[in-house]
Amino acid sequence: MDWDTLWLNCQAATMVPGSPYGAIRDAAIAARDGRIAWVGRRHDLPPEHCAAEIVDLAGCWVTPGLIDCHTHLIFGGHRAQEFTLRLEGARYETIARAGGGILSTVEATRAASADALLRAAEARARERLAEGVTVLEIKSGYGLDVETELRMLRLARDLGERLPMTVRTTCLAAHTLPLEYSQAADDYIDLILDTILPRAIDSGLVDAVDVFCEGIAFTPVQAERILRAARDYGLAVKLHAGQLSDLGGAGLAARYGALSVDHLEHVSEADVCAMAGAGCVAVLLPGAFYSLRETQPPPVALFRKYRVPIAIASDLNPGTSPVRSLRLTLNMACTLFRLTPEEALAGATRVAARALGLQQNYGTLECGKFADLVSWDIDDPAELAYWIGGAAVMGRVRHGKLLGDPRSAASGEARN
Repeated sequence: MDWDTLWLNCQAATMVPGSPYGAIRDAAIAARDGRIAWVGRRHDLPPEHCAAEIVDLAGCWVTPGLIDCHTHLIFGGHRAQEFTLRLEGARYETIARAGGGILSTVEATRAASADALLRAAEARARERLAEGVTVLEIKSGYGLDVETELRMLRLARDLGERLPMTVRTTCLAAHTLPLEYSQAADDYIDLILDTILPRAIDSGLVDAVDVFCEGIAFTPVQAERILRAARDYGLAVKLHAGQLSDLGGAGLAARYGALSVDHLEHVSEADVCAMAGAGCVAVLLPGAFYSLRETQPPPVALFRKYRVPIAIASDLNPGTSPVRSLRLTLNMACTLFRLTPEEALAGATRVAARALGLQQNYGTLECGKFADLVSWDIDDPAELAYWIGGAAVMGRVRHGKLLGDPRSAASGEARN
């Protein structure tokens, strides 16, 4: 049994359901051709095994690579001034309706050069890489015109080529109405359906389609037009829903077989049941809940009752979730939403992979999946949600290949 690499002397949090963390004590993990070829107790290693390289992990815990399944990582400028306004009592909806919010980032993103956007986005992606993220979703949505939306999606693809991480792209042209269409919402939907989405598809730039279904964005009727078109193109769909109000977006997403519904502070029990029946993932975004100082958390008890899988993501964006650490959101999910540390870690590995439609290749340490591994200087997997900040990553492997020192990842790392 010939392997490329065999990792020994570790504790494996495989995240396979059935036991806490899917833990295997005194584990061994083998990889061949970039995929996991064997995982189990070291005592059970096949006697005929042979590996070109054997790595002693000195008792470290090993998890699957982390997955950030909801980000708005590419944008121009910042919105620190809105942070101040909110501290003075301004509501997010008020800021947005006054031309701030998403529209202020749209203006900055349109004005920025492609090189400037790429440099800033790469720095943010490297921060994720340094803390063990190997799969990253990136949405468009700060262009709201044909050329800038396509530029954002193209830059997201470029990041996937430049960095040793898997990048999935989501077209979120339906993020909000641009100023030039402020009184013509249906015309803007037509632009998305007739031009933006077809051109993105023809250029191979889009993996999924998302819509912000909310009072300050798009109605369920408008969202459905986009979901229907995306489904007709054979694309996966997702939906921002229930962040500020319940417009029935979760039920709509379920009818279209969405991979995930994201935010979900405001959602009915009937729509949670519909999500369960459709296999939708609930992606919780505690960074936005925290930053906006919201008071109604997502109905985690209902998700558990109906067995709706719960993912956790950073929602990195310059306005409502300027969170530059996925690990921080694990702590937030536990503290603010009362998830267990195991649920939080599953939400950033196994369930996050499902939220991106990648569960066949990522999210757990199982034979046949890509050998994306992170070794941690911890005594218990719960520490990944317990500690607020701090460097715990000891090593990172992507597709079977060891990456550089995580301390240097944020400033530069070898490309694929």
